[in-house]
Amino acid sequence: MAAEGDVELELEAEPNGSAGGGDGAGGRAAEKPRKHDSGAADLERVTDYAEEKEIQSSNLETAMSVIGDRRSREQKAKQEREKELAKVTIKKEDLELIMNEMEISRAAAERSLREHMGNVVEALITLTN
Repeated sequence: MAAEGDVELELEAEPNGSAGGGDGAGGRAAEKPRKHDSGAADLERVTDYAEEKEIQSSNLETAMSVIGDRRSREQKAKQEREKELAKVTIKKEDLELIMNEMEISRAAAERSLREHMGNVVEALITLTN
């Protein structure tokens, strides 16, 4: 009789899901969380995608501002260089010599002379190389 009582206890335990195994409600309960987990995973992917887009747009804005800053600094440096070159005095004879010998325009000869601080020899050497 004690053996029959043990069997009854096991049968009672299975429907409650504590005896592990089978085709009872325990198997169905495991499927429901999967459905919910799937939806949560989908929502997480959508959220991640939206966050990545926000990060990419902020990175783009940051990159554009860095590029803009760099260009403005380069432009400012170029203007400063032009001001310095404009201060260099050059002789008319030197300018004409370079124009005639190298057969270049007045602007190119003047630029070369100014870059070499009015030194005719250095300007000619640079133009021949």
